[in-house]
Amino acid sequence: MDSNLMGDVGRNFNECSTENIDRFRNHVYSTSYSVITVLGLLGNGFALAVLIRTYRQSSPFHVYMLNLAVSDLLGVTSLPLRVLYYVNQGEWKQGDFLCRISSWALYVNLYCSIYFMAAMSVTRFVAIVYPVQNLRLASETRARLVCVGIWVFICLTTSPFLMSGQKTDPVTRKIKCLEPPSANGKGLSKLVTLNYVSVVTGFALPFLVILICYAGIIRALLSRSNSARRQQGASSRAIRMIAIVLVTFLVCFLPYHVQRTVHLSFLSREDATCEEQLAMQKSVVVTLCLAASNSCFDPLLYFFSGEGFRTRWSSLRKMKNGGSVSRVARINAAAAVSEAAEAHQLNRACS
Repeated sequence: MDSNLMGDVGRNFNECSTENIDRFRNHVYSTSYSVITVLGLLGNGFALAVLIRTYRQSSPFHVYMLNLAVSDLLGVTSLPLRVLYYVNQGEWKQGDFLCRISSWALYVNLYCSIYFMAAMSVTRFVAIVYPVQNLRLASETRARLVCVGIWVFICLTTSPFLMSGQKTDPVTRKIKCLEPPSANGKGLSKLVTLNYVSVVTGFALPFLVILICYAGIIRALLSRSNSARRQQGASSRAIRMIAIVLVTFLVCFLPYHVQRTVHLSFLSREDATCEEQLAMQKSVVVTLCLAASNSCFDPLLYFFSGEGFRTRWSSLRKMKNGGSVSRVARINAAAAVSEAAEAHQLNRACS
């Protein structure tokens, strides 16, 4: 769902004064998006540089991390346009094309991130719980095909949001963007239907897949033999990955989708007070900022989900410090080996 349908809300209720919510919205959005832009660019830009420069030592998990970083950068690079909009007190000055792109890009990032995390979780699950089948199924080619499928699916399903561009406010004559359409009658019914489709396919199903995968991983780790305690490091990395992904979902994705559904139901009420309406709109602002902040959590996933990323980073540091080419090549090769070894260690720990 695009901000044009549910996100950056400021004028849903004509009967209530919008001065307070506009002031709150402009301040929170401009501040939050600025912070997210800086953190997201630094974290994901660094991760992408490391992943690209060590791409020859690729693996399926590496492919998913690379695409997740690209998705995050797409999202955060659209945020400065939103910052300008709210700094200008809700007046759009960047043209119709950028209005459409800024609205579309954030939601491509949102749902691509969810699907790439689900793909990473399935990859870890198969490697740990079904190691024999993993030898046959896991390959970089299959991972790339999955990533292409995710990009095509998300870009196509969000493409209708590119159809909604800038508009002129009939009262203030300001050029508006990122504003919701009027939600009455058939229009509201359509929004509710689109929302449920989006929640089910874009959030609930991937989240269910992730929960099933993590339940299987945790069960396998808990059932390991006492002789496998020396593999505690590999187990800890798997647990850290589970924790980071779940925190991202619970902080960023879940509140936004729950609040969006509640808000659409709230729009059909005719007896809501101004206080209730303004509180609901403020909750929209907060949860959308939380959803946009998912790009700040993903670099933690790259760094703590396994030894492979840190090994790649170490190789680049040694190269910068004048390490020999042959030595750097050996360290780079160790990155791919460590990612495979991690899954192998977990398999031994769970046997």
